[in-house]
Amino acid sequence: MASVALSEAEKVYIVHGVQEDLRVDGRGCEDYRCVEVETDVVSNTSGSARVKLGHTDILVGVKAEMGTPKLERPNEGYLEFFVDCSANATPEFEGRGGDDLGTEIANTLYRIFNNKSSVDLKSLCISPREHCWVLYVDVLLLECGGNLFDAICIAVKAALFSTRIPRVHVLEDEEGSKDIELSDDPYDCIRLSVENVPCIVTLCKTGKRVGKVLHASLQSVLHKEESLGPKRQKVGFLG
Repeated sequence: MASVALSEAEKVYIVHGVQEDLRVDGRGCEDYRCVEVETDVVSNTSGSARVKLGHTDILVGVKAEMGTPKLERPNEGYLEFFVDCSANATPEFEGRGGDDLGTEIANTLYRIFNNKSSVDLKSLCISPREHCWVLYVDVLLLECGGNLFDAICIAVKAALFSTRIPRVHVLEDEEGSKDIELSDDPYDCIRLSVENVPCIVTLCKTGKRVGKVLHASLQSVLHKEESLGPKRQKVGFLG
């Protein structure tokens, strides 16, 4: 985190790798950008959320479907992530430009959510080795204005918080055959606890290249905020 003064009339702050003109939103050097979170925005999903962080806009939908537990985790459900870097979000995503970034984001989400300390995956198990809930999490990048990992993590956490999973009743007959019944009561559902899901904050270390970039117009600088620092670190925290 650092501040660089272009002049008394135009001061630009670099906050978590993001630059903002103080005349635009009045933020100080240590102020994070305003985050807007809206849940239940997509009707045909089990849960959804939309997050706006500055000029970054993320939409996440979650669909709960029945599946079979993985062999290595027979008494747990699991999450699958799909990340779509829309070409409308930034010209860099045209063609296959966003594929590598989408893969990187998906791999990061797997590391965060598919572990016992983050989400209670056992609560997604219906019957060990036979049936479980699989949560398909679709992430759509509508607009990219920096801090993508931060905004996506918040959006996924909010979408999972709003997710409603139908309660399942397993009936077993005398011969041992199992019959699964799903509750049709929308209020008779399972809600995931996301209390232990960490939030990501991206930190950008700036170097000598910053001075050269800052001589450009403010508008062009805003578009290059992710490239200001040669190194970016992602830190997760609880609380």
